[in-house]
Amino acid sequence: MTIDIAVIDYGMGNLRSVSKAIEHVAPDCSVVVTSDPAEVAQAGRVVFPGQGAMRDCIREMESRGLHNAIVSAARSKPFLGICIGLQMLFTHSEEGDTRCLGLLAGDVRHFPASRMVDERGEKLKVPHMGWNEVEQGMAHPLWQGIPDRSRFYFVHSYYPDPADPAIVAGWSRYPFRFACAAARENLFAVQFHPEKSDAIGLRLLANFVAWKPQVHAAPEGGASVIV
Repeated sequence: MTIDIAVIDYGMGNLRSVSKAIEHVAPDCSVVVTSDPAEVAQAGRVVFPGQGAMRDCIREMESRGLHNAIVSAARSKPFLGICIGLQMLFTHSEEGDTRCLGLLAGDVRHFPASRMVDERGEKLKVPHMGWNEVEQGMAHPLWQGIPDRSRFYFVHSYYPDPADPAIVAGWSRYPFRFACAAARENLFAVQFHPEKSDAIGLRLLANFVAWKPQVHAAPEGGASVIV
């Protein structure tokens, strides 16, 4: 069976809403929720969602033998990370002092209690939960048809802090500015939940399904180009 889109299942979170949203925007594609590394390798596109504690996510991913399949997919085919599927791509997480996949340089940090105060001096809750604006950090095919500062749905207590600001594809604020999307070559990943973000989120998923990234080798010391 041909697998157009694999949604990776490593036992962390209900993936039904993700798979159903993708099926909605891609009715002619075969969408498989899988924990089989061979199916991930076979798929034309890969979606890497998830929720839960970082240490548990890494353990469950490793226990299913998915590590190499995920790394290979993130380097070789259209790849979309969602929520902790963004965070796991970085080098290290403060949550449980956990080593992550290291595909993107940087740390995943907890919202610091000392800074969780809004402009009126009122305390903000963690996790950051609800709708928030996303400021687009670069022109990218996955933002096509999505107005800048559109609102997406967030649920998270940690956020990525990329070492290279050039990979930041989106920013949000809670209450300070933090990276909420990252992009490099064939990889795009978001902290928010497009599958829970109504029409705007569905547009992002549709853009992913249609995306045909081509990675051009950069001059020595330069950055690769996404087209």
